[in-house]
Amino acid sequence: MESWLTQDARFRSSEGTITLQSDVVKVGDCIELMDRMPEGSVDMIFADPPYNLQLAGDLVRPNHSKVDAVDDAWDRFDSYAAYDDFTRGWLRAARRVLRDDGTLWVIGSYHNIFRVGTALQDLEYWILNDVVWRKSNPMPNFRGRRFTNAHETLIWAAKDKDARYTFNYASMKALNDDLQMRSDWLIPICNGGERLRDADGQKAHSTQKPEALLHRAILAATKPGDTVLDPFLGSGTTAAVAKRLGRRYLGLEREERYAALARKRIAQVRPVDDLDAITIVAKRDEPRVPFGTLVERGLLEPGTVLFSQNKRWRAKVRADGSLITADFKGSIHQVGAHVQGAPACNGWQFWCYNVEGTLVPIDMLRQKIRAELN
Repeated sequence: MESWLTQDARFRSSEGTITLQSDVVKVGDCIELMDRMPEGSVDMIFADPPYNLQLAGDLVRPNHSKVDAVDDAWDRFDSYAAYDDFTRGWLRAARRVLRDDGTLWVIGSYHNIFRVGTALQDLEYWILNDVVWRKSNPMPNFRGRRFTNAHETLIWAAKDKDARYTFNYASMKALNDDLQMRSDWLIPICNGGERLRDADGQKAHSTQKPEALLHRAILAATKPGDTVLDPFLGSGTTAAVAKRLGRRYLGLEREERYAALARKRIAQVRPVDDLDAITIVAKRDEPRVPFGTLVERGLLEPGTVLFSQNKRWRAKVRADGSLITADFKGSIHQVGAHVQGAPACNGWQFWCYNVEGTLVPIDMLRQKIRAELN
């Protein structure tokens, strides 16, 4: 375990404060390497394991040219049983190094993802979502005997159903034009300038994933400074994106040629240097600011008239932080619900104050105070 320890990243364990080496790529068997890591030392795992595609021969286009398919030795297993043993082995090792509030992502195709899902549940992971990566530019089905395989599946899982895992809901909503992020993600396959190639112009790695896919997963499930582990690093996409987003990374790779490729790629990545650009605070973690604080601080004077956004309803601010109408008084939420005849109301968004003829939600004043507290 000593080779994993450094002053780079500190965390708490049952043995006290331990340090874990991070921002490195290590070569070797991922299970053996994870077994040497301290328990509960990473915040997120993104795994792109072998798919066990079972290709029986070359894929050929209608013009008789050969398709550059995944036929690497690392993707071959003697049997389904052998693949299942391998899957359970790395998932068991991953569970040990994952923090109790961490999450695991694993991606696969129809060849393997259902077997991986079974193993996850057998090992008592708690599945949060399955996410469909819809490829906007999939490889066509050249033989014309099946539907075009236009998607892959990601499983997002926690260690158990009660885990207090990170999910940056607001960021995912913002990333999706202020609509809830759905579980089907339309993202192109890795191509063009992003695709790494060797000296002969061939793909440097046959299953390189697009950075957009990793950007979304890492942004959704981690905070700046968190440690992201990829046990099948390959071309280094996970580590490159983690570094750019201000996260720490650990990459495990069986083959030195891929590790060298990843190290070179990662070295060229410039992290975001503006902390405000990557810091995400979940709403439930923001400081609580009662409406009365706005009155105490003089941001709203007693007697100020608030309006609903459609100007249909109005209420007057009282010195104790309550609102009053002609026939009712209570909190900003209670009064908002009363005037609408609704069961509930978010008063922060419903009520507005007048700023030079423009109605502005009172939540803007709350955010001003929160910024000062932070």
